Amino acid sequence: MTLYKNKYRIESTRLPHHNYAANGWYFVTICTKDKLWFFGDIVSGNIQFSAIGEIATKFWSDIPNHFQDVYLDAYIIMPNHVHGIIVIERSHNEESHEQTHGDQGETRRGTSLQSTSLQRTDESNKFAPLKPGSLQAIINAYKSSVTRWCRKNGYDNFAWQPRFYDHVIRDEHSLAKIQEYIVNNPDKWDEDQDNPANLWM
Repeated sequence: MTLYKNKYRIESTRLPHHNYAANGWYFVTICTKDKLWFFGDIVSGNIQFSAIGEIATKFWSDIPNHFQDVYLDAYIIMPNHVHGIIVIERSHNEESHEQTHGDQGETRRGTSLQSTSLQRTDESNKFAPLKPGSLQAIINAYKSSVTRWCRKNGYDNFAWQPRFYDHVIRDEHSLAKIQEYIVNNPDKWDEDQDNPANLWM
C-alpha cells in the first residue's frame, strides 16, 4: 500500500510478467460489494435468480458474442458471486503477433494450460493500459454492463467489489477440479456464505 496524493491506494496484484491477453484458460471469481445477495438465493441446492441474477447470467453467456476468440467453459452465478472459466484461443497468426508485441515476449502455445498462482486483479488497472480482448478487459466490460443495467432499472444500490480473482489453469487435472467445484458450488453454499475464503478455492 502506497501513499498517493495524501491517500493510500492498494497496489495492483496482477502477475507483473503475465500477458493476460495471451491464449489460456482462466478461472475467474467476481464478488458483489460486501458480498450482498444481489443475484438471488439457494433453495434446495438450486439457485433462484433475482432480476439482477438473470441479467448477470445472460450477460455472462453473451461474452463470446462481444469478444473474438473468447469462449466460455463451466460457470455459475451464485447469490453474491460469479465463478467461471474463460478461454482465450486466438489463431496462430494472431498469437504470433501477440508473442512479438506482448508482455515480456513470452512464448505462446495455443491454449495450452499454464501455471500461476491465484491472483487478485484490480478493476481500475491503474498501472497499465488494457489490451483489447485481455482477461481484464473482458471482466471490466461484463461488470460494467451489469452495473449499467442495474442503474437503468432502479437497482441503484448494486455494486461489485473493485477487484476480481483470477487463476491461470495449469493442467487438465486442475481444470477438472475447478469444473467440479463450479458445478457443485450450490451444494456448498452453506459453507461458502459463512466462509469467504471458500469462494477462492
